[in-house]
Amino acid sequence: MSTPPAGTTKKRMFSRNDYLAPLPIPTGEKPSDVLNTIWRKNQVFLDIGNYSIGSAVMVIWPSIMTVLAMSYFTRNLNSDFSQDILILGSIIMLLPIWFVIQGLFRDVPLPVRFNRQRREVCVPRGDGEYWIVPWESVTAAATQQSSVSQAGKATMGLLIIGFENPDPQAKEDNKHFWFGFNCGGGTTAMALWECVRSYMEIGPEAAPEAAALNSGANLRYYIDYMNDKAKERGWFLTLLWEGVFGVFIFNAPLATYLQRKKLYPPPDLPYPDIIEWSRPLPPEQWAKRSPELDVAITTREAELAVQAARELA
Repeated sequence: MSTPPAGTTKKRMFSRNDYLAPLPIPTGEKPSDVLNTIWRKNQVFLDIGNYSIGSAVMVIWPSIMTVLAMSYFTRNLNSDFSQDILILGSIIMLLPIWFVIQGLFRDVPLPVRFNRQRREVCVPRGDGEYWIVPWESVTAAATQQSSVSQAGKATMGLLIIGFENPDPQAKEDNKHFWFGFNCGGGTTAMALWECVRSYMEIGPEAAPEAAALNSGANLRYYIDYMNDKAKERGWFLTLLWEGVFGVFIFNAPLATYLQRKKLYPPPDLPYPDIIEWSRPLPPEQWAKRSPELDVAITTREAELAVQAARELA
């Protein structure tokens, strides 16, 4: 599955695709784990997961609040209409709520593991199968799609990371695997990709910590989170956004609780060969960058330095 070279951007009237890998060159964005995709990080490997029950709650909750508000404010005007809103809203929301409930009782999908010392990636598949993929063969792209309506312009986007089955005899339906992160595309997707790229190319210190999973599901985490936000922007804005909007509009405490409850501790890869593969190696046995990637990174860093100089001028 061929893709344009990293650094290529394709723009159309209502879409934009930024190709980030291969080869994984710097994007110029600061690493930011906006979706809490980092489940485990150490000196040898980084586990990336794509399970987000919390995001589902934060998408569904505003719709529930809208239905309840419409029913409440129309109860004195027309009680039958108010009741009809509740019934219709319940019918519409029943399916997504059911999916969330089902997700709470399902096993969390296994993470993809990026081993920086071997410069390889372990991609779990079904029925106990897994792939070992060279890091420099991984594909990544940030995609954006826009639509215009009477309500204005709406933009959605993904970070897509893809892998190729190294088995040349693999069946057609088992040759490719990819997963997408609903992060909005554009610079946000690049910042999310930089978490992985920086870890692999710079080191563990360059990637964010798996902070969202470190202490399980408890109230103390949310209190500490509010304190950190208050230091950044003051208590008034923190209580307005995190308190009013976060609690009543998106129900962030419930979303955070469910997300952390399911992912504490995050699932580990159970394969004996991968347990051995995940052990640290002596530094002299670490895999090295390819000469092609070395040249590509050097060229890209020079381009970014020129851009930064122009912005400061």
